[in-house]
Amino acid sequence: MRVVIIGAGKLGYTVAELLSSEQVEVVVVDKDENQLAAVKNNLDVMTINKNGANPITLDDPDINGSDILIAVTATDEVNMVACILAKNHGIKHTIARIRDMQFIGEASEYMKRNFDIDLMVNPELIAAQEIYRILMTPAALNVDDFAGGKIRLFEVKINKHSKVANIPLKNLELPAGVLAGLIHRDHRMIIPHGDDSLQVHDSAYFIGFPDAIEKFSTNFVQQNTRPLERVMIIGAGRISKSLAVKLNEAGVSVKVIENNRERCEQMAEILDRNSMAILGDGTNVDLLTEEGVASADAIVCLTEDDRLNLMLALLSKHLGAKKTVVRVYRTEYVDLIEKVGVDVVISARLLSASEILAFVRRGGVARVSILEGAKAEAVEVIVQKGTRVDGKKLMEVNLPKSCLVCAYVRKNRAFIPNGNSILLPGDRIILFCLRGSVKEVVSWFTNEQRFVV
Repeated sequence: MRVVIIGAGKLGYTVAELLSSEQVEVVVVDKDENQLAAVKNNLDVMTINKNGANPITLDDPDINGSDILIAVTATDEVNMVACILAKNHGIKHTIARIRDMQFIGEASEYMKRNFDIDLMVNPELIAAQEIYRILMTPAALNVDDFAGGKIRLFEVKINKHSKVANIPLKNLELPAGVLAGLIHRDHRMIIPHGDDSLQVHDSAYFIGFPDAIEKFSTNFVQQNTRPLERVMIIGAGRISKSLAVKLNEAGVSVKVIENNRERCEQMAEILDRNSMAILGDGTNVDLLTEEGVASADAIVCLTEDDRLNLMLALLSKHLGAKKTVVRVYRTEYVDLIEKVGVDVVISARLLSASEILAFVRRGGVARVSILEGAKAEAVEVIVQKGTRVDGKKLMEVNLPKSCLVCAYVRKNRAFIPNGNSILLPGDRIILFCLRGSVKEVVSWFTNEQRFVV
């Protein structure tokens, strides 16, 4: 399979890195030689220093006739033109990063019908939805749904008061419909076995039925935690706007602090009467104190500067903030930021890459969630007839140790498997896979020896 990526920025680089690690043939195109240099020097991919929205560029034999074109430049219009040209040059499928909410919302059907774009990705909207899900689940570091909402992933930090700490998993009595599936410890991802136990400071991933997970998650909520009522957002960019609207719709009061007057006024126009946009500097201790940083249920730092977001989160913690959420651009900062005490770190780039990977891996893969800076993935796979798992008990299959079958859905009914569970064609399987093993693992469930479209 050959995939062409137009745009060598942060998202383009990340997608190229993930795909090339799976032996997908990748071509990265960018007219900015400096942007392209980072890709050329660090990744095993082909690079072309040209304008990806130029029809002459698409005539290049290394591009023409490729399987997928992914346009992720900083300009929506360039991405749309590149996708239109790609279809005219025989490229079967196209993906475009589209940031304008009008294109994603009211004009989305028109876009698909007239521009023939197979997948439109809006990183800011995806990030806002992720932050919203996490905020609405008080103890969660991460929440994600699979199989049309029938299976839920829930990540939580294990603290010294946790009732599940230091108990071997084989002796741990979890509720029916809940499975402990993955552990993040000391920068490592662990597929746990019966003798393993959850330790203080671990990030633990549980998976199961949504109602069971919701009830189980209350065990990790501190006694004085109240329902989400007040959220403070620092920064009034695209993510902030989408998040604020969703929070308002859920009845949550929002205060947004922004030092740019125009952005602040735009935010004020979309907030409901129980919320407000404040023109000011989010690093101003007096302002944060006056506006109730200590009484807010969560502080969400969404400026365009990773280091500023980290400083704002630490400052808010110092002033008494209960929960802090930080958006980062540089994925290498994720571990560091979590280590210094920030509760939740969100990378819009990795969230968008998850959406793109799921599309590229079509041929059985329905959903992808990249975990802990791409150290592992949660993958939803549809079992195909005649594969190595078809009609066999899980205990007899001898799957790679780098994966764990966490749940499956058959005829709209969800199950948590055991060794005697038999998988059938059409089942939707949710797997945890360690980094670098996804391609091998997926081949056990699909008839394809490689990811195809």
